[in-house]
Amino acid sequence: MIAPNALRHLVARHLTRAAARLALTLAATLAAVFGFAHAALAADAAIPVVAAENFYGDVVRQLGGARVDVTSILSNPDQDPHLFEASPKTARALQRARIVVYNGADYDPWMTKLLGATQGGERTIIVAANLVGKKPGDNPHLWYEPHTMPAVARAVSAALVAADPAHKSVYDANLAAFLASLKPIEAKVAALRTRYHGVPVTATEPVFGYMSDALGLDMRNLRFQLATMNDTEASASDIAAFERDLRERRVHVLIYNSQATEALTRRMLALAKDSKVPSVSVTETQPAGVTFQQWMLVQLDALDHALAASANH
Repeated sequence: MIAPNALRHLVARHLTRAAARLALTLAATLAAVFGFAHAALAADAAIPVVAAENFYGDVVRQLGGARVDVTSILSNPDQDPHLFEASPKTARALQRARIVVYNGADYDPWMTKLLGATQGGERTIIVAANLVGKKPGDNPHLWYEPHTMPAVARAVSAALVAADPAHKSVYDANLAAFLASLKPIEAKVAALRTRYHGVPVTATEPVFGYMSDALGLDMRNLRFQLATMNDTEASASDIAAFERDLRERRVHVLIYNSQATEALTRRMLALAKDSKVPSVSVTETQPAGVTFQQWMLVQLDALDHALAASANH
């Protein structure tokens, strides 16, 4: 016969072992459940993408929707992009990115340095300049070249499919929708080219240069523009030629970069106003609250209005 105290110890030991086995079973079950959930979440997690410029980031969002988590580095339309300095936050974003999109052609040379300094895993790097055959020394404002965004969109879509093949049909549909959404821009460019081909205009720097070429405008004072873009001093003769074009109304419109209004730019704007030459603002960074398509159309509409006003003056 077992003594009462011994019986209690035996029962307690048995219960302890049973509790331990139950705890182990629960732990294993929870680990399996949470492990499966984590794997499911990882498989369904948004693809981290870094875009050096926010207009490329906007295109990625339109193509990826909820499937992408986009960080755009240059996103302030009130800041001169040429004054940007990279930060540790930028480097951290690049570290985890699966896809990186930047302009190239020496517009964002800090990206090359950052990519070299960050050890990303399997990441796809898309350089807009490489897609459209531009190199350092060419006009780097490639997003105003009508062929750039379709090329970037196709490259981004291919990278998204490679990173997330299970949702290929989604990316294919989004790419088709994006390319279709560029048609109004193409139509506007064609209409303006018909109306204003050969019309002389000028600009403080070549931000709008590719679009001006697409419209067939006669862009004047290119040496002055390059000096402004490269932050060097324009020659006295180039400044005099620019001022003469405005004073004598040899140009129909002055296009200026509203993100970089140095003293000489302000001087030309004042002269244009006095000479009744319309001024049109363009920016290097996409404004908040609009898509790339809307941004382009707003600027083209403003140019159309200014050219029409000048013709009727």
